[in-house]
Order: sequence, then C-alpha cells, then structure tokens
Amino acid sequence: MAREKMTGAQAVVRALEAEGVDWLFGVPGGAILPIYDALFDSKKLKHVLVRHEQTGAHAAEGYAHATGKVGVCFGTSGPGATNLVTGIADAYLDSVPMVAITGNVSSALIGSDAFQEADITGITMPITKHNWLVTDVKDLPRILKEAFYIARTGRPGPVLVDIPKDIQNAELEFEYPETVNIPGYHPPVREEPRLKDAAALIRASSRPIIYLGGGVRTASAYEEVAQFAELVGAPVVTTVHGKGALPETHPQCLGMFGMHGARFANYAVQDSDLIIALGARFDDRVTGKLSTFAPEAKVVHLDVDPAEISKLVTATVPLVGDLKLLLPQLTAEVRKAFAASGRADLAPWVKKVADWREKHPLHYAVQGDEFIEPQHVIRRIWEKTQGKALVTTGVGKHQMFAAQYWTTTQPRQFITSGGLGTMGFCLPAAIGVQLGKPDALVIGIDGDGSFQMTLQDLATAVDLKLNIKIFILNNLFLGMVHQWQDLFYEKRLAETPLSDLPDLVKLADAYSCLGLRARKPSELEDVLDRALAHKGGPVIVDIRTRPDAHVYPMVPAGAPLNDMIDGE
Repeated sequence: MAREKMTGAQAVVRALEAEGVDWLFGVPGGAILPIYDALFDSKKLKHVLVRHEQTGAHAAEGYAHATGKVGVCFGTSGPGATNLVTGIADAYLDSVPMVAITGNVSSALIGSDAFQEADITGITMPITKHNWLVTDVKDLPRILKEAFYIARTGRPGPVLVDIPKDIQNAELEFEYPETVNIPGYHPPVREEPRLKDAAALIRASSRPIIYLGGGVRTASAYEEVAQFAELVGAPVVTTVHGKGALPETHPQCLGMFGMHGARFANYAVQDSDLIIALGARFDDRVTGKLSTFAPEAKVVHLDVDPAEISKLVTATVPLVGDLKLLLPQLTAEVRKAFAASGRADLAPWVKKVADWREKHPLHYAVQGDEFIEPQHVIRRIWEKTQGKALVTTGVGKHQMFAAQYWTTTQPRQFITSGGLGTMGFCLPAAIGVQLGKPDALVIGIDGDGSFQMTLQDLATAVDLKLNIKIFILNNLFLGMVHQWQDLFYEKRLAETPLSDLPDLVKLADAYSCLGLRARKPSELEDVLDRALAHKGGPVIVDIRTRPDAHVYPMVPAGAPLNDMIDGE
C-alpha cells in the first residue's frame, strides 16, 4: 500500500476500512473528536450513535456473536472509556472478538488528573487480551493491525487501543501493514497433539459423554463437531454458549447441563467414564462441586487456550489447538482405532441415558389462569417462529428459561452473556445482531429488571428502524436473586421486589415503538401474533408472568452436579 500523508485520526479510519469493518458503535466526546471528524468523510464505515457506551460495547458483542467478525466500539476519555468496561469484561469472559478504541487527553496531560482523564489501559489490563497506549503516531498503523489480529486469532477476545488527542491530530506517512510480527504471540499453539492417546481412551470407553462449549462457536467448527459426535455415538451436552454447536433436535444431544441444566443431562455427565470436552472451560456453573464432578471419568480436553487445560479439571489427555483444524484429525484417529481394535458397546449406556431422559424431562406446571407461565411464553414464541429466530437474552431467570426451552437448531442462534452474567445485555446485543444479520428475525427475551439497565437505547433501535422484538417476562422482581432468597435465605426478600414502573407500553410509545401487554394467559396468543407480524420498527412486549415461577432443576452453589432441586 502506497504511503499517504494524513493525521492519526484519518489513519484510524483508513485502518478500519482496510480491516473490512462495516458497523461501529459509540458516543463522541472531546478527546475522540478528531477521529469522529475523520469518520465523517468515510464512505465505507457506518457508525451507530448509541445512548450509552456500555450499549455500544454490548452491540459490538452481539454483532460479533452473530457474524463471527470483530466488533468495534468507540469511547471518549474518562467516563466514555470507563463506560465500555462492562462490555469489554463481558467479551473477555465469553471470548468475543472486539476492538475498543478510546480517545484520551493529550499526551502532555496524562498523569496530571486532567479533565476527563482515566488510565483506561491500566483499568482494562486484566480484561483484555492486550491493550495499547499510543505514544507515537507512526506506530498507529502497526498497532491497529496487531489489535485486529490479536482480537480474532487464537482464543478470541477484546483488545483496547487508547489514542491521546494530540496523537490523533499529529501527521504521519500512512502505510497499513499486510502482516504482523508480535514476539511471543503465535496462535495457534504448535504442539504435537496426543491424538492416538485420545483415540485409545475413546475406543475403550463404554460411558462417554461429549461436552461442547463456546469454543465450538468461536472456531465455527459445527460440521466437524457433528462428524465427530456421530462417529463416536456418545450423548452430547452443551453449555449455554454451546447451544447450537450440535442441533438440540439431534438424537444424541441432551442440551444444556450444569446449574440449571436438565436432570438427565447432569446424570449422564456424573455417571460417565470419559468426558470429551471440546472448546469448553469447566466453569463452576457446569461442574457444581468440583471435587465431586464426574468422579469416574477420564478427560480428553481439546481447547485453543493452553491456560484452560487442567486449570480446574485435570485432563487425562490434553489436546491444544484450533478446534476446526484439530478435531478432524482426532476424528480420523478415532476411526482408525475403531477399525483396528473395535470399540466398546455403547448400547447399554445410550439406553440408560434415554431412560433418564424419559423419567426426568424438563417440565413445568400451568397453575390456573391468573398468571402466564414464563416457560410457556418461550415455547410459544419458538413454535410461532418455527425455531428460526436469532435470540438474545438479558440475565436472570428469563435467561435460564430461554436456555432450557428454546430448542436451538442453528449455529450462532442463541446469544447471551455467559461468563460475566451481565444484566442489560439483551437489547444492545439485539441491535448488533440485527445489523450483522439484517435479513434475520431477531428476538430478545428479557426481564423487567434486566431491561431497565439499558432501555435508553430503544432510541437507537428506532433511529435504525430495526424490527427487533423484545419480550419482557415481567414478574416485578429481580427474579434470580428472588429465587435464591426464596430457597436459601428464608424468603427474606431484601431489595428484590420491583415497583410496577415504568409502564412499558407507555415507554414504548414514548420511544415511538409498538408497545403491547399480556396480563393473563387468554391474552398471550394475540399479543405474540401482533408482535411477530409488526414490521414498523422495534416492539416491546410486557408479559406478566408468575412471580414465584422459579428455574428448575437447580444445583445449589457448592453442591454436586447430580444433587438438584426440583421445586416439586
């Protein structure tokens, strides 16, 4: 690329164009104004003016979740940058590729407690794969190239580039690098994988289980997973981010396991003699009490991040590498092992799991006609959309109801905040998803508490004329905390009841959205049909659900995975 004289701000815009970025999310401010001024001339980049920087970060996450591309968000110095922190932390824990670009005060003022100064590189160091404070405008092209490379390679994640205002205004001879050379960063990890050892364990196992995590999504290894799973023939369980890694309609798929997973899925994991973990990290929400987790199981653990191997559960055979590249090699090795030495008979194991599944299905009771059951809402939306919508959620009971009762059949279809558990994720993520997938039907499942964390960006959705549908399961509680208080704190409901404010239908009208409400079961069908048929922008649906409808099964914190509360 030929050298061209321009400002640092113009170099940022040119780099974003070179990286193929289409959508940006942010709020302008004094310290990042030169970049916004340069952005004004771009014919390729489309900027979304959000009403809060946290929304911008979550929208960038939603876009990245849905498309597999790098999400990009902007923030100015001080509060603009710190407002991005929750979204950056969320992306870090969920391995979402993101580049956050912040403006800072001029270099001469850094460290002087200048107006709207914050040490954003120091603040975000623990929650980014890497970050940079640009001190020389000549470094900008290299740094931006590195930022996108690091965000999308290996285990994806967020990075941050902080650019002082004087660096944005300074001039350079711009040339965008074609490659990167980062000492010490060479993904994918190059190791000789122990494929034969893993294949030997799989061949000998009579009670194997395949455990799929969010790494399948980040590697886009869906076909490879299906081929492996069908060869092995083992039951398959997933995390909340693993939903869709194998269609939940597949006969081998047991769906989600863990704290709010199905009883039969948890039983299968606990009774297995081999766990084949693919792109998963054995977090506490799936293992329950770690010392009691799958006590008879050996572990084959395949992950791109060597730091996750044996971090919590010791891997009998570790396999470090890119899932999309390494899993087909393991499949081939297992096929050879089966051909050469035969395989264990899985029929008794498959029957045992099927018996558990028949005896302990997910279920809920319809109790009268006063309240709408939240599980029923999820199932009816799924049925009316034929399960083809892209779904985002907030965080709370509604999230777990959605995870349990939305049968996910496609990759990148169920998009939620997992590791950080961020309330308010639903609406911003839906905005990013809809922009990334403009022809898709995008549905949000939110709670009344979660929705109020970021509702101001209804204005953004209206400005963009997005036909997203946000269904709020409104129980007038901070629901998940209410459940814990009900079960473990002697029903002492400290600060979890919510007042019936705002009026969500009037709020929708104030934002020029369609607002609908269903207070009782007899009103639900018509409201859902009207919401799904609406094409004139966002829809907000206030659905009054049973206040005491809790999420079951539930593994209490610190309990073994098979020690579940049913609520019966």
